[in-house]
Amino acid sequence: MEAELDLVVIGSGPAGQKAAIQAAKLRKRVVVVERAESVGGVCVNTGTIPSKTIREAILYLTGLDQRGIYGQGYRVRDRIEAGDLRERMGQVVERERNVVRDQLLRNHVQLVPGTARLLDGRTVQVVDAVGGERRLVAEAIVIASGSVPARVPGIAFNDRTIFDSDTFLQMERIPDSIVVVGAGVIGIEYASMLAALGSRVTVVDARAGLLDFCDPEIVEALRYHLRDLNVIFRFGESVTKVADLGDGAGTVTHLESGKQIAADAVLYSAGRIGATADLGLDALGIEVDGRGRIRVGEHYQTAAGGVYAVGDVIGFPSLASTSAEQGRLAASHVFGLDADPMDELLPIGVYAIPEISFVGKTEPDLTEASIPYEVGVAHYRELARGQINGETYGLLKLLVSPADRTLLGVHVFGAEATEVVHIGQAVMGLGGTIDYLVEVVFNYPTLAEAYKVAALDASNKLRAVSVAVNKEG
Repeated sequence: MEAELDLVVIGSGPAGQKAAIQAAKLRKRVVVVERAESVGGVCVNTGTIPSKTIREAILYLTGLDQRGIYGQGYRVRDRIEAGDLRERMGQVVERERNVVRDQLLRNHVQLVPGTARLLDGRTVQVVDAVGGERRLVAEAIVIASGSVPARVPGIAFNDRTIFDSDTFLQMERIPDSIVVVGAGVIGIEYASMLAALGSRVTVVDARAGLLDFCDPEIVEALRYHLRDLNVIFRFGESVTKVADLGDGAGTVTHLESGKQIAADAVLYSAGRIGATADLGLDALGIEVDGRGRIRVGEHYQTAAGGVYAVGDVIGFPSLASTSAEQGRLAASHVFGLDADPMDELLPIGVYAIPEISFVGKTEPDLTEASIPYEVGVAHYRELARGQINGETYGLLKLLVSPADRTLLGVHVFGAEATEVVHIGQAVMGLGGTIDYLVEVVFNYPTLAEAYKVAALDASNKLRAVSVAVNKEG
């Protein structure tokens, strides 16, 4: 059968959107199939954009980030309702949907609503909401179907008192108390937001700690701050049962150790699984792992010729930023456009309250690999901008190679961490040293000035070690 299209993309999240637009820029005939009512995927509709919008609304309405200036009693609004947060979230989400739709249509990408299923390596069957069916034949297919929350068997999710990370956004009221099961990125982000609102939060996780991929010192700073917001941690604990008491009486969470936790609600954050169940991948010889993720090659090719997969559906790092780049690179490979592979120096951001962000290695990484390093630290409270903003707890940490004074890792905790980290990312990517950071002039007052302070700290420590070693010799 002759192909009527050059590319069919399944999913309109960041990965699918960028794959489609890249192909369209090459003047290819492109269709995006989207099963949801709105474009944008999980990122725009239930994940990144809604949760980060709610976070900013919470920071503003509670006045939390201004209390270092105006005192602990400072609030913009005495009573905050769930409707206040949903209203702001709805505004931003709708605008982002319009942006995505406009970008696709401006690039002459056709949007086809419905559920996609692969019949072979070139044919996609699409069934719409009323049962109508059509077949799309293309030279190549990009699977960017995203992910869904993992729901633990035996837990009676009702989306009123027992939520997953998607349905939690529709909560009718802010709970006075809540159990968050899972101390990963999503769990910790929501735990910190709820604590900032004044909810009594208990975090339960079978692991020994939280965010074990981050620098331990930074994690400890976050943990201390969350405890200051009255968050209780139950590590090394597994949930055996969650009971909904009915009639608005709340829930009881039972732990394997015998503990029982009463709370208004429970948020299960047990990770996410690839949305691949209905794609018909088995017939094409495309295997998925236990969490529905597709294995791909260097250029995001699956085991089936002409079929690619990108974004959350292929697993780590499962970030909107990396997913978008994967989509662009996959489409480039499909049509023979030269494109450099994605840089391995990826920034990681945790939008908790306060933020965490880092790029490069952690101290345990370097210690395990027997790589020497020195540490330079700058505290926000030492900066004029930190004093102006009332930032009393933020910090920037640089890990520096004594051999050539290059940056091995950059770790930021506090306000604007996910923005500040990019300066370090640029310096690392270009092979810069702490000497550049010492000598360069930063705007004053700024949080970016922390780089100069931390670089001076590291430089002074390296000089002291050098003098001591020379005396020893």
